[in-house]
Amino acid sequence: MAKAPIKRRALRQELTSRRIRLTAQRRLLIDIIQKANRHLDAAALLEAARKRDPRVNRATVYRTLSLLKRLALIDELDLMHLEGEKHYYEAKTQSDHLHLACFRCGKIMEYVSPTFERLKQEIGAESGFRIAVTRLEVGGTCASCARAAATGNAV
Repeated sequence: MAKAPIKRRALRQELTSRRIRLTAQRRLLIDIIQKANRHLDAAALLEAARKRDPRVNRATVYRTLSLLKRLALIDELDLMHLEGEKHYYEAKTQSDHLHLACFRCGKIMEYVSPTFERLKQEIGAESGFRIAVTRLEVGGTCASCARAAATGNAV
């Protein structure tokens, strides 16, 4: 059974509603983050932006990421530090989800579960803690790598 895609916040709409100035380069960066089919680090974001506008510079990328983090519109993730101390960015979602990181191939999968939602409710109820955000990263081996390991093949 296929799961519904994770719904992300509309970054441009959020910024417009907050009357944040959207320069052409800022719009470009926001669109790249919004449409990304993987988690981007700052260098990957800069590379993607420069393919569309060679004038985009590193400072603009970091200023835009800083603004989006300050406004709580993106999440900054370390994704099990699979690639050292890199930080990755994604548009905030409308509900919490888990990140599954494969130590063998480096693939990152997003996972949503009603069990996870129930666990958060249980934690809040038992501890009295009001959970605002939950981030959970799980490291291990993806199904493809597990199959390859079982058959002795490299991925």
